[in-house]
Amino acid sequence: MATKQFLVMQLLKEDLYENPALVAAGACKFILGFLLAAIRPIPIPSKFRSSTSQFPPKLKLLFKTMIPKSVPRTPFHRKTPNRPLPPPFPPPPPPDPKDSAILIRFRHKDWLTPKEATALANSLTNPSSAVTLLSLYSSRKDYLPTETFSISIITNFSRANLPHALQGFIETLDLSEFSDDFFFALIKHYAHCFNRIDKAVNTLFAMPTKFKCLPSTRTFNFVLNVLVSSRFYEVAHEVYAAAPRLGVEVDACCLNILIKGLCGCGKLEDAFKVFDEFPQLGCEPNVRTFATLMHGLCEKGDVDGAFGLLERMENFGVGADVVVFNVLISGLRKQGRVDEAKKVLERLMMEKGCDPNGGSYQEVAYGLLDNERFEEAKEIMERMVLMGFGPSFMSYKVLVKGMCEKGVVVEVDWAVRQMMKQRFVPKMGMWKQIVRCVVSQDSRSSTCAYLDSVLEG
Repeated sequence: MATKQFLVMQLLKEDLYENPALVAAGACKFILGFLLAAIRPIPIPSKFRSSTSQFPPKLKLLFKTMIPKSVPRTPFHRKTPNRPLPPPFPPPPPPDPKDSAILIRFRHKDWLTPKEATALANSLTNPSSAVTLLSLYSSRKDYLPTETFSISIITNFSRANLPHALQGFIETLDLSEFSDDFFFALIKHYAHCFNRIDKAVNTLFAMPTKFKCLPSTRTFNFVLNVLVSSRFYEVAHEVYAAAPRLGVEVDACCLNILIKGLCGCGKLEDAFKVFDEFPQLGCEPNVRTFATLMHGLCEKGDVDGAFGLLERMENFGVGADVVVFNVLISGLRKQGRVDEAKKVLERLMMEKGCDPNGGSYQEVAYGLLDNERFEEAKEIMERMVLMGFGPSFMSYKVLVKGMCEKGVVVEVDWAVRQMMKQRFVPKMGMWKQIVRCVVSQDSRSSTCAYLDSVLEG
């Protein structure tokens, strides 16, 4: 013991502060001396003794961590670069004053009616504040989670992207007392906000058995449409087949969704079989029914069959709208029958009393540009601009490229100026084509005049 104390005193007397390495070693020896003095009265079992060390393994590990080591090298034997420290996390934003005032209402002892609680929940500015609101409200004696209040809470949880909070809240409710409006909202949030289509389908099937609530046709059709839009065609067929078990009466909207799914997976024959079942189920096809079938036929390349459905529409007394004609124009354009598409746009739609929209003109313009009929495409695009429809950036890009290849500077100038009016900015590749077209002209004076006008404009 005296020897160790003598060594410690010698270390303290030495002038070690000038050498950092010696300072570190001296500190380790200093601490080591006290540890030795502390453990000397404790007998060391023989199983811990060895020829190389007289200390237990835990103390050996402690000593190793105390001894300073050099910086470990990388596998490539190079020093690691000095990387800047990551920025600190930003402080949490202060609570919204409106939400603070709302939450204070739930801390008061005044009685809150369910209508007042629902109004306060609907007026939250930050949807994540619904967690605090629900915690405060559930601890009160007047807590009564009505259907409208519950819809407000799950809406806020969905907006704040809090699926676990929503699921925990659902488990505390007695859903057997709620109507179809609540389940429709819940299924809608499951499918759209959280992308949990499986939960939406399970909730639909659990409504009549577990929650004692028959789903409405609106809720049933919503789930069916989500499945078809997500291309889960087999599950959609199972849901459709379960309509009688769920107590749902199939309507024309349900059949249209089923036809959309069958056309999407290429089963046109089955789609027409469903179409033939409309009279048997007491439903009448509408314009959406025919538009979906026409789109399926056009995707298969049977445009003539799609025009045949146009005649059947008249027999059913269903008038064609702009969506139907756009489907036909698009089908003709994909087959390269641009002249027929122009006739549909300029004659047939007018005869049927249907006004074309921007999509109608755009499809014809695309067809003309695909066939390098740039002058006619320019006329269609001019008509679009006069009618208040803006041509797409791609149509301007193809038109400028075609006009530059032909060397028509005036037409290029018109296309560029129209692009700027539509707030489209030509990219570098387009500018290269324009400059190459302008410079390649024979007339130097006209070229300079054009460049001056572009720079001034």
